[in-house]
Amino acid sequence: MRRVFNLQKLLNNKDFIYALTLIIVIGTISFLFYELTKVEVTVVQEDEQMAIRTHAKTVEDVLNELAIDVHQYDDLSHELDELVTRDMKIEHTIAKKVIVMEDEQETTYYTTAETVADFLEKEAIALSEHDSISHNKEEAIKDNLNIHIDKAFEVTINDAGKKETIWTTGGTIAELLANNDVELTELDRVEPSKDKEVSESLEIDVTRVEKVTDIVEEEVDFAIVKKSDASIKKGTEEVVTKGEKGTIEKHYEVVLENGKEVSRELLKEETVKAAKEQVVAVGTKEESKPVVTTTVAKAATTTEDVQTLASRGTEEDGVTTLYMHATAYNWDCASCDGRGLTSTGYDLKANPNGVVSVDPNVIPLGTKVWIEGYGYAIARDTGGNIKGNRIDVHLPTIQQARDYGSKTVKVKIYK
Repeated sequence: MRRVFNLQKLLNNKDFIYALTLIIVIGTISFLFYELTKVEVTVVQEDEQMAIRTHAKTVEDVLNELAIDVHQYDDLSHELDELVTRDMKIEHTIAKKVIVMEDEQETTYYTTAETVADFLEKEAIALSEHDSISHNKEEAIKDNLNIHIDKAFEVTINDAGKKETIWTTGGTIAELLANNDVELTELDRVEPSKDKEVSESLEIDVTRVEKVTDIVEEEVDFAIVKKSDASIKKGTEEVVTKGEKGTIEKHYEVVLENGKEVSRELLKEETVKAAKEQVVAVGTKEESKPVVTTTVAKAATTTEDVQTLASRGTEEDGVTTLYMHATAYNWDCASCDGRGLTSTGYDLKANPNGVVSVDPNVIPLGTKVWIEGYGYAIARDTGGNIKGNRIDVHLPTIQQARDYGSKTVKVKIYK
């Protein structure tokens, strides 16, 4: 016989109703007891708060419920095995990766520091006031942050003998000098070269170079012109016109290194005051004889050979004797044109001997002369500074011209 489940009959059964009610009451009480026995815990992670009710026994159990992994360098406010208590607040700070490049050496850190300054302090990375860091110390730490640190070192700048120690983190010598307000002129020298990278304990020498003009005044001796005078007794002399010394200015370009002169070059000479020649009358009067008239010799041509002049010896007829201020030059001087030609077109390169530069108003060009200490020559050249009783003898080399100097010499002029 088939049995059919009768729900209505079951519901009318008092024992069933009693049992069902008891089960519901017990289940409700059990649920309420389970919920009431939970504790409330707050978990803080990356400034985000999560409040949960849990039966977890330890901090680790709480974090596992929230699927939170705690790594080696993270900060956790409680130990993992600490028992959970009511209203517990668990703080978890995730460590961030920081890469530090210091003096070309790279180091990786994991930190929970909030700022760059906190990170440096926590990792015991010491910086001096001269060191350079790529980030502001108040900047917040971010994951995968790259920090560059350049450690400072000392170099010495020797500026014209004055030494100063400078802290730097690198760069070129030019950059170092500019950063320390060391200004250079075009003439100044720097050793080592300005494009060289600075290194620890390097000494940089700065040589200050100046070019100045030095003007020196020099006296010029006056020339003495002797003229025969038949009215004066032979063997005696009288000053007719008193001579006066002249003045010239010599302009030199002077090179100074760190205030000391290292070279000097004559640029030009200027006559400030021309010398005035002294005229002396030489007596020729003989008491027992009449005055003899001097015969003037015929002037020589400009092409006459110097050797022919020498053959005349000390012939006095037709000769005027002067005392003149003499200097020397060479065709290859700094102010010469380099062609080696005189103002009359004479080739000094091919014929460097027996040529004198004169003032044509005193000694006409082409005139034969004899110069004390030089010998016979022909007046073939002129010069801007050769005025009045001055001559400039030509010598084969520049060194010989420099060695000649400046002097007063006797000059015989053949008319």
